[in-house]
Amino acid sequence: MVDAGLLDHLMSKVDDGVALTGEGGLLPELVKAVLERGLQAELTGHLGYEKGDPAGRLVGNSRNGSTPKTVSTEVGDVDLATPRDRAGSFEPRLVPKGSRRAGGLDEMIISLYAGGMTVRDISHHLARTLGTELSHDTISKITDAVLDEVKAWQSRPLDEIYPIIYLDALVVKVRDGHAVRNKAAHIAVSVDLDGVKHVLGIWVQATEGAKFWAGVCAELRNRGIRDVLIVCCDGLTGFPEAIEATWSQTTVQTCTVHLIRAAMRFVSYTDRRKIAAALKPIYTAPTADAARLELDAFAASDLGNRYPAAVMTWENAWERFIPFLEFTPEVRKIIYTTNAIESLNYLLRKVIKNRGHFPNDDAIIKLLWLAIRDIEDKRARQRAKEKGLPPAERRAPAKLVEGATIQGWKKALGSLVMTFPERIAHYIK
Repeated sequence: MVDAGLLDHLMSKVDDGVALTGEGGLLPELVKAVLERGLQAELTGHLGYEKGDPAGRLVGNSRNGSTPKTVSTEVGDVDLATPRDRAGSFEPRLVPKGSRRAGGLDEMIISLYAGGMTVRDISHHLARTLGTELSHDTISKITDAVLDEVKAWQSRPLDEIYPIIYLDALVVKVRDGHAVRNKAAHIAVSVDLDGVKHVLGIWVQATEGAKFWAGVCAELRNRGIRDVLIVCCDGLTGFPEAIEATWSQTTVQTCTVHLIRAAMRFVSYTDRRKIAAALKPIYTAPTADAARLELDAFAASDLGNRYPAAVMTWENAWERFIPFLEFTPEVRKIIYTTNAIESLNYLLRKVIKNRGHFPNDDAIIKLLWLAIRDIEDKRARQRAKEKGLPPAERRAPAKLVEGATIQGWKKALGSLVMTFPERIAHYIK
């Protein structure tokens, strides 16, 4: 088209005021021409002879006119003349029978949904930009088509051992009968023996703590996990007990950053820097005994007396915090915080903020899974565009969670092997 000058001719039509998309637009007409020619070519292949070829008289089947059909596409609705054969045996693949959507329209809808648009928003967007009218029910069915894929992902087999699992939650609003209430959507991210992160699953908390976490742990064990060295989380009711009942040797570690934030809730803005400096000797102490001395010193100080609730926060979490102090600096650096999930959750909150509430738990899991996939796909496309450029000129973001590698993992793994030789050594090849 470019060499023949046809593209210039078409663009001149646009300059003359011809619309690109929508009813009567240039692009829908092009799509119509391409699809109809493609369907005719399919029918020719099915019959085995070209239109008008006398050899067709010997075949026993022939062309039999066409059937009108309206198909929704990425550039608007297109009216097609779908060819038929007399025997009724022609099954087009380009636009299958019963299909009312062509091209990447389904993928576009799923992408818009993963980006945070509601079903109603998507319907308005398609009508306004493409002139395509799709009902809310149709759009819901398109997004629901990924549920089987989500369920397969949520039940896929897992490795026998994960050195570290991080757990964090998002608060979402879900309709429950005639009321809307808050629920926690928990996301688990693991680090495998190669230091690569993976999203293990998404669970919406529907029951009280202990029972819910027992079910989650049982599911992970049934999917193949036989041992976990360290689980890093933020004081979840019933979770440590469920972990220890499932994997008795696992260390459940309270996220140090969460603990600092929890203490800061009671501190005035003007004193936050001072409190942060006073707390640092506690979580950087070489041993649990040294950390205890630092906490006692903080409690006895002027700041400790001014903010007793901050001191109590550390006192209450002490038993779940001190396992952190048993590890080397290389391991501490990795389990110090659940940032591996928090960066992801920050982007997921941006996706769900436009929604008033979700109709059910499956809708939450579906959207979060699609959003995670969409985030990683966008980053992968950005990296692909910069492929071949010198490292200093690359600006594309790295993998966020799925497939990302922990920095400094080799040293941390060496330390874990020395700490847990009987549990991890035979898994390392």
